[in-house]
Amino acid sequence: MATEFLKSQLAVLVVACLAYTVNAQGIGVNWGREASHPLPPPKVVELLKANNIAKVKLFDADPLVLESLSGSNIHVIVGIPNFMLRRLNSSFKAAESWVHENLTRFVSDGASRVLIDYIAVGDEPFLQSYGEQFYPFAVGAAANIQAALLEAHISEKVKVVVPCSSDAFLSESGLPSEGQIRPDVNKTMIELLSFLSRNRSPFVLTISPFQSYLESKNLSLDFALFRDSARQQNDTHRSYKNSFDLSYNTVTVALSNAGFPRVEIIVGRIGWPTDGAANATSSLAEEFLKGLFRHLHSRSMSSPNPLPLPSEVYISSLLDEDMRSTATGNFERHWGVFTFDGQAKYQVDFNHGSRKLVNAQDVQYLSSKWCVINNNEDLSNASALALDACSAADCTEISSGGSCFNLSWPGNISYAFNSYYQQHDQNEQSCNFSGLGLITTVDPSVDTCRFYVGIKTSFSITVHRSALSCWMIPPMVTILSCLLSKRW
Repeated sequence: MATEFLKSQLAVLVVACLAYTVNAQGIGVNWGREASHPLPPPKVVELLKANNIAKVKLFDADPLVLESLSGSNIHVIVGIPNFMLRRLNSSFKAAESWVHENLTRFVSDGASRVLIDYIAVGDEPFLQSYGEQFYPFAVGAAANIQAALLEAHISEKVKVVVPCSSDAFLSESGLPSEGQIRPDVNKTMIELLSFLSRNRSPFVLTISPFQSYLESKNLSLDFALFRDSARQQNDTHRSYKNSFDLSYNTVTVALSNAGFPRVEIIVGRIGWPTDGAANATSSLAEEFLKGLFRHLHSRSMSSPNPLPLPSEVYISSLLDEDMRSTATGNFERHWGVFTFDGQAKYQVDFNHGSRKLVNAQDVQYLSSKWCVINNNEDLSNASALALDACSAADCTEISSGGSCFNLSWPGNISYAFNSYYQQHDQNEQSCNFSGLGLITTVDPSVDTCRFYVGIKTSFSITVHRSALSCWMIPPMVTILSCLLSKRW
């Protein structure tokens, strides 16, 4: 009897250890590159390896990025942007060309091989705010990419997925037991699920606890951050104590009701921003990720699991991106666990240990120079000039709730001037501002408000005034008008 008992306990321990191992190895990051001065790809790969991050999700198939990942043993999801879906849906030849040009050489055997596991066709094309711009073409595009993979004899190595936002699912009561697919996309979503099922591909889901917290009066900060003090929400025979489980199970119920109860789920994007809004801070982002990892770990060790675990989870994101759209909020440019230059904002271990995050090493910065306002000049036109600077640079830190929100006038003007100056590679003329700009070697940073110095890179982007509508929505312009005026 004692021997049988020991055997049974050993079996439980082995299963628990296996669950922990799978969970630990299933954590990855999103690597977005919507930045004016992105950290060079080889430097990013060094950062990933130094922090034992073994999985990365990309939003395109940039050859420089894929070449940097070759031989790294990092597993990769390669993305296809939404704007390509219509073309790929209508043309198999376009899909065939994409696979040949962007994939074939990277998945061949050898030391330089890139471990590409999935092709993500589109980036949340079912997002409600997109309307019918993208999702009607998603399944056809995915089918053509799948056929092209089959023709290239790599369909067994690489699977096709279509990332979907959780807003493609809803519950009128707000409770998971009534989860269903959003009616306007129901037919196409079922076509997608049928496609994934036929090809044994997982369903990739975005969960947005921060946005849920902002948009719902019924979800508290405690509930979003996995705090023990969170008030639970009861739903038939199950109780929920965090936003993650509430959102996740709303989707699993909807999938089951649609006839797909056993589909594998990957959480393709989840995170907490660190700037650009109230409660978007590094300390809360750290608390969220530690809570998420602890929660996933505890669920993987529990028996039986209250909910099916996602097979993989990708954190949003690795680095800040100063050119992401702010259509849903200024926080969109501040998802990074690391700053734009690869410096850790807080401490969290992707492998459930106690080791601290490692910063990017040997980053090449521009000179230690900043552009600030010259207080000896007539400043009557300063706010208008700063607003113009913010239309082409990133000023989300000085918006309401941001890390530089408390800068008084004209300190906020200096922030705007410097943001523009650094984005333009410290070009002397970019600190002119009708004679109001002054280049200084004295760091004007104040408390937690960082006046950054740009990094040297072979690739940079200049956003012109004509691109204002792409990067800043009218409400943000209005807010900045107030922030940059003497009246604020």
